[in-house]
Amino acid sequence: MPDFPAATQRARVRVPLRFHDGYSVNADLVTFHGLADGQEHVAVVLGEPGRVPLVRLHSECLTGDVFGSARCDCGPQLREAVERIADRGGVLLYLRQEGRGIGLYNKLDAYALQDQGLDTYEANAALGLPEDARDYTAAAQMLRALGVGELDLLSNNPDKAEQLRGLGIDVRDRVPTGVFTTAHNVRYLRAKVLQTQHTLPLGALDLTELTAG
Repeated sequence: MPDFPAATQRARVRVPLRFHDGYSVNADLVTFHGLADGQEHVAVVLGEPGRVPLVRLHSECLTGDVFGSARCDCGPQLREAVERIADRGGVLLYLRQEGRGIGLYNKLDAYALQDQGLDTYEANAALGLPEDARDYTAAAQMLRALGVGELDLLSNNPDKAEQLRGLGIDVRDRVPTGVFTTAHNVRYLRAKVLQTQHTLPLGALDLTELTAG
């Protein structure tokens, strides 16, 4: 078992959630003491979690989650995850890791480079930043504090499952999310498939383009 300090639950509050399309659900929002990175991450507990709950690790995306940016798929993934987790019972961890951990300003700088033709990972590298700076130690702490030791992970990202397993969380299965394409995020989604092996079934796209350049 990896050796890192335990986190504890700080507070738990009931919050009714309402989405722009009319979907609504009640959730318990849980805050924590002792998270390894010192960030204010929040657990959103939905439905009635069973022994093996459905869990999503959702990294904060101000542009997508709040403003509805079409340059990523974060907002639609968040909306989908809340309903799917509520239906089955589980937890959404809302992690303060904007821009895959590089921060909001750096993410917007990377967007400017993407407008010049770089993909999302190339843009990070051009700024001297890692492709993905996220560390899920705090997520593992949160799950343990909630009594979750085994889960099904709602994610297309194999790195999330690998990190959680390395941190002592039993990921029984990785459940893919939907594919939310727009004219503005297709290159971004393709880059995730090519560069970090996201399991996105991009069957609606011309797959020959996935191996080009």
